Amino acid sequence: MRTRIYGILRAGAFIAVCCALYAQSVFSQSGTTPQSSVGINLAGPVDWNTELPFVDVFRLSREWVSQKEGAGWGQGPALDLDEHGWVKRLDSGCYADALLCTIEGNHYPGGSYTVFYDGEGTIDFWGAGTVTQREPGRLTVEVTPGKGTLFLKLSETDPENYVRNIRVIMPGFEDRYQDDPWRPGFLDLWRGMACLRFMDFMETNNSHIEHWDQRPKPDDATFTRAGVALETMIDLANRLEADPWFCIPHQADDGYVHNFAAMVKEKLDPSRKIYVEYSNEVWNGIFQQNHYAGERGQALGFAEKPWEAAWKYTAYRSVQIFVIWEEVFGGADRLVRVLPTQAANPYVSEQILTFQDAYKHADALAIAPYLSMIVTPGGEPSASEAASWTVEQALDRLEKHALPQSIRWIQDQKKIADQYGLELIAYEGGQHMVGAGGAENNESLTRLFHQANADPRMNDIYRAYFNAWDEADGGTFAYFSSVSRWGKWGSWGALQYYDDDPAQSPKYTALMQWAKRRGQPVTVPGSGIHH
Repeated sequence: MRTRIYGILRAGAFIAVCCALYAQSVFSQSGTTPQSSVGINLAGPVDWNTELPFVDVFRLSREWVSQKEGAGWGQGPALDLDEHGWVKRLDSGCYADALLCTIEGNHYPGGSYTVFYDGEGTIDFWGAGTVTQREPGRLTVEVTPGKGTLFLKLSETDPENYVRNIRVIMPGFEDRYQDDPWRPGFLDLWRGMACLRFMDFMETNNSHIEHWDQRPKPDDATFTRAGVALETMIDLANRLEADPWFCIPHQADDGYVHNFAAMVKEKLDPSRKIYVEYSNEVWNGIFQQNHYAGERGQALGFAEKPWEAAWKYTAYRSVQIFVIWEEVFGGADRLVRVLPTQAANPYVSEQILTFQDAYKHADALAIAPYLSMIVTPGGEPSASEAASWTVEQALDRLEKHALPQSIRWIQDQKKIADQYGLELIAYEGGQHMVGAGGAENNESLTRLFHQANADPRMNDIYRAYFNAWDEADGGTFAYFSSVSRWGKWGSWGALQYYDDDPAQSPKYTALMQWAKRRGQPVTVPGSGIHH
């Protein structure tokens, strides 16, 4: 599962952080200063996404699972798919399953879903869904979320006119989904956010995309294959009147970058700025982008050590990308050109900023100043010791150790940013209470961290944290992350489920209160007022 894997990677990254290299970044320098603002990292496109951004739940379906009658799960032959991921033909005795809404605990809408499709074939539903009406190109399916996952079964398809363009529409949206694909509650949740970081939306980490024709497209079978289509992300930014923050795939060639920028220029509201970042955490050895950048940097003679070569290649490729965007936009006025770094290591920041004078071509230095509380079996405190704490003790540790540490990172990185004339921004941030190195399997520890994340005192700690960012004159802060279920790999979501009561979340409430203090048009939970 991608979200869980990413949690593992993130935890592992911060163990390394504790050992030596730490944190994260994005910065730049242009004639204008990016407006200080509160933004959000949106949860990625996976079938267990609990944010439910789309009214068409097939948008986040799992890729087809090939099945053969009488064989074990997923033991069917390789499927013949078209360029968008639709099944072109099925072998005799075979079928294909798609998994939708693999969400536990009854946390997705029930009722009568409308299913549309093109082509000729046979579609059925099982698990949480039962077909109640059927006609060519259209089904009505009664969905009962309490039964678990919603399964779509494709048992027949005509190779000359194969089933495609499947849409599985939530109740009440069958007449409007084509004009507005977004669930209204999702839009309401993030209306007023100043920027939307699309790192997870774009499946940035370990991306295989190199060329423009490999990009996700609006008519792809599912966005879980390679990320959400650019057209769709632009549409969301326009609807929410938010600045988009794009993370360019680490292997993307110049043609991809040019076409990407051209589409943004064509379709994005011209009043919006655009954050441009090369990949995500290229400094972080757990990601393929780090190894790629290290190898490229070594091949170009930037450094002998792969990690140093990766830092310098980050600067080198970032500037190349910025130049392409500037050519497309006729300058940098609408751009926030981001150089990323490790939050806990100002030395890395200087290496990136100064290589070939990269800072002269950027606008912002970006870090991820997490409230880092990573507990390991042999650490201080040990996992067994921490698991015995009360919630108050855990929050004491977060407030008295992690918060001052994060503030030091912010202050140190602000000095670097100021030295090179850049704005200090945060590409990620928030609490980072998690077990690692085996401690993630300590159920008592995980339960403690979940309780701490839900405790009202977390709001007070977040207020102090956000105030420290303001006092350091930090710029845009993209919180990580929007809505995702908490687990042993971390409690990242400001909310866990789409149907959570925001007023009951100290993290979400603190985030919205901060955005309101910064003058953003957000709704603070419990106020009943749109500010």
